[in-house]
Amino acid sequence: MATTDFNRRQKPKVGYGELLAAIADHEKYRQRLPGGRRAIFQFRDLSNLTMAGADLAGADFTGCNLQSVNLADTNLSQSVLYGADLRGAMLQGARLDRADLRGASLRGADLTGARLNDADMRDGVIAERDLTGKMQLKKPDHDAVDLAGARLVAADLTGANLTGCSAGRTDFTDAIMVNCVLTRANLAAARLEGANLSGADLSGANLKDAQMRGAVMVGVKFEKTVMEGADTEGVLDDKPRGRPLAELGVPVEEAFRLYRLWVETGGRQGRLFDFSRLDLRGIGPRPGLVLTGASLDGSILQGLNLQKASLQGVRLIGADLRDCNLAGADLRGANMADAMLVRADLRDADLRPLMIGADRAHPVNLTRSLLRSADLRGAKLRDAMLEAADLSRALLQGADLSGTQIPQNPAKPAG
Repeated sequence: MATTDFNRRQKPKVGYGELLAAIADHEKYRQRLPGGRRAIFQFRDLSNLTMAGADLAGADFTGCNLQSVNLADTNLSQSVLYGADLRGAMLQGARLDRADLRGASLRGADLTGARLNDADMRDGVIAERDLTGKMQLKKPDHDAVDLAGARLVAADLTGANLTGCSAGRTDFTDAIMVNCVLTRANLAAARLEGANLSGADLSGANLKDAQMRGAVMVGVKFEKTVMEGADTEGVLDDKPRGRPLAELGVPVEEAFRLYRLWVETGGRQGRLFDFSRLDLRGIGPRPGLVLTGASLDGSILQGLNLQKASLQGVRLIGADLRDCNLAGADLRGANMADAMLVRADLRDADLRPLMIGADRAHPVNLTRSLLRSADLRGAKLRDAMLEAADLSRALLQGADLSGTQIPQNPAKPAG
């Protein structure tokens, strides 16, 4: 049959000269310069080539052999990788936003820190003419949408569609999977420790023996989901945790108002509150919130917008601040020992010592804190206490680290 010759047909190999010329022409195309031309490599063999750091947004790699290619830090946004074979590919830090990955194989690929916002990773078939000129529909030679054994540690899969994908034993540790569609996905024995699956659809998914410790599972759809043997210790779901807000004695909005008045009047007006061990996830965005010196030990603030909040001298020992927006927040002298700050946005945050009097300084305490994948770019961390803190994959460009000692071996299990 014609399909036999079709399946055996070799994909023409792409040489480095052709590749470099195509990348240059594509970058001109992207910049709308003369001589620009979109890179189209349909059904070609690019295995083992290097395209690291290139701008290939919108390029077409339909049905290509991309095994073991180096695409680290490459811009592949809106690219077409339909039915592509990316087994063993190096895609660390790559951008794949809105990429078409239907029917692609990423078995054993490394996508650590990659971004796949709204990527389409559903099943797919390839249409191509056989040697007689007839159109043939076929599945890729590999298993469709195959992520088995891939590494997606700290990858951003927000809004990605992985319907029916094969992701057994795939490593999604600390990945952002917000609003991810995983219906009928095979996630057996997958690692999802610390992953944020808020709003994900896991209907009909297989999570047998999955490792899910410390995952965020708020608003997740679980209809007909197989959970047998899954490790869900420490999972943060929709159930309220800790002390009920009613223990404040007044609505939380009023408590914040009275506390701010207490701070601004030096205790002459307003009221002092104990906010420790409260589940505050339901308070909504609170940019500029004033909680100077407040006690928030063990509180849950996961995912809150606390941009430019006044949190000088605050106690957040053991608090859950994962996915929080703390950009520009004043955290001078804060005690955040044992706090969870995974994926927290701390850009330009002030984490310097709090001056108490003319000659006494109270440094920020981040001892044993979890700062994996936190964004600390431009943060002021002078003299911060970081003993045994986990800074794996944290962004530290432009941060003031004078007087601090960064842990040499920060890796820890997901918390």
